[in-house]
Formats: sequence, structure tokens, C-alpha cells
Amino acid sequence: MSLVALCKSEDRQYGVKAVVAAMGWDESSNPIQGKRVLLKPNLNTADPMPGSTDNATLEALIDELWRMGAKSITLGERSWKVTREVIEQKGLIPLLQAKQVELMVFDELPESDWVQIKTPGHHWPDGFLVPRPLMETECLVETCCLKTHAFGGVFTMSLKLAVGFVPGREQEPIYMNALHSSPHQREMIAEINTVFSPALVVLDGVDAFVDGGPMTGTRASGNVMLASSDRIAIDATGLACLKHLGANNDISKPAIFSQEQIKRAVELGLGVSSAKEIQLVGADEGSRDYAKAIGDILLEN
Repeated sequence: MSLVALCKSEDRQYGVKAVVAAMGWDESSNPIQGKRVLLKPNLNTADPMPGSTDNATLEALIDELWRMGAKSITLGERSWKVTREVIEQKGLIPLLQAKQVELMVFDELPESDWVQIKTPGHHWPDGFLVPRPLMETECLVETCCLKTHAFGGVFTMSLKLAVGFVPGREQEPIYMNALHSSPHQREMIAEINTVFSPALVVLDGVDAFVDGGPMTGTRASGNVMLASSDRIAIDATGLACLKHLGANNDISKPAIFSQEQIKRAVELGLGVSSAKEIQLVGADEGSRDYAKAIGDILLEN
């Protein structure tokens, strides 16, 4: 069983704290204690949440990581446009400095800090590159958004976040061209995730896109925060939340575990293989009814 913690709230800072607490880690199981943490947000662009990670969510998560005993925190990202400009447009530089968080801009890394990944049976024609610091990190933490994806991904949550580890069009466009021109795009997204395993994923669904995305789209108030260490489990739960919100046909019609990102991730052994393996827990008393409703959607799909 994989635990997914759910908090029904419009307060991002409270939601982050509640879902992290609901993971139930103690001193012996705390995956953050004493670790050098690499923190990967969703800063593909500087568009307002859910186009990108909300600053309040990021601040609350950083506070939690320090509280849990992180030895250091480095925020790492590669955006669709020039990454440093996106981070500056988001107003994150002062926040990171105030919170003593280092910044690593992946597309500013030297060539020697990229590792070639080419795996037999995968759909990447020439493999792909990932940052060496990702391969060497002691602890990876991710935070993603709740949204649909209009450019072939269908949805973009924790699995899709991995695309931000691969060089972008400003750096080596061959990889993004291969991804976005392929009929196997959803499977390729899942395949990037074989390179790493996060200790914690926090999904911010206070606002959501139920159509369009990833930068702009049809908005809905999800008022939910999720946490898990299982990428399949948290994305499947996110899909159930999108179904509950009345998302587009690409989300509402297919069964959750028939979605190609999810299906390929299951084949690759990246997490749970069915909804029956997800333990969905309400983070507080006010979240339990909603957790039950989302759990019912998961089991029905």
C-alpha cells in the first residue's frame, strides 16, 4: 500500500503542513533528516498558479523541510523559457535567499554535469540527458500542480514534472523535439522517472486547470493539497480530483489506470499498480469526507 495524504483547504500553508504531518513519519522514518535536499518545483513558466508553483506553497514546503532536519536545500529547475528569468519573474530570488535555499539552474550547468540515459525498450530514440546533481542527490523532494495538459501530455502532475530535468529548447532542443513530436509522448514522460525516486511529492490543487494547460487554461477551485512518496499514487489521486471537478473528456472518460502516463509508469514499476493499493488518508477531520469521495472515484476507475 502507498499512502496519499489529502487536505481539503484553500489555505496553502496550512495544507502543506497538514499533508506532510499526515505522512506519519517519526524520527526513525523521517526521509529528510540530515539530508542534502534537492527541491524540484513546477516553474515551467512564470504564469500564476496552477500555471506554476505558488510562492506560498513553496515557502511552506521549504519551512517543513527545514523543520524536518534538512542539512541543506537546493532548488533546481529547468523552465520552458530562460529559467533564471522565470525564477526572477516569479519573485523567488528574495524568498530563496531569506530561507537560505541555494539555486541550481539546470540549463546553466556545464556539459560535464549532464548524464546520458539510454535504456533498451524505452521510446527515446537517442536517450536523454539529466543533471548529474539529480543522480547524486541524497534526497529529492518535488512539488507539482493539478492541471490538464493541452500539448499531448493529457495531464501534468508529478510524473510530468520530470520533463524539467531534461534539457530544454533553449539548451539542446533535440530532446524536447523528440518528446513533443512522438506518438509515445506519455510513455516517454514516465520513462524519465526511472532515473530517480523522490522522498516526498506535494501536489497543490488549491487551484486547478480542468481544460487547457499547462500555462493557462480553464480554472477550477480544487481546494486540495496532496502528499505522497509514490508518483503513480499521487497522480492517480490527482486524476480522481480532476474527474470530481468535471475536467475535459481526456480526463473524465478514460479509466485512471488506462492513462498512458500511468500505465507506462506501472509497467516500469514506479509505484502502485492499481487503486486498491492506494491508502488515501484525510489529513484532518474536515478532509475525511472529501477523501472518501475521491477514494470512491479512484476505485470506480
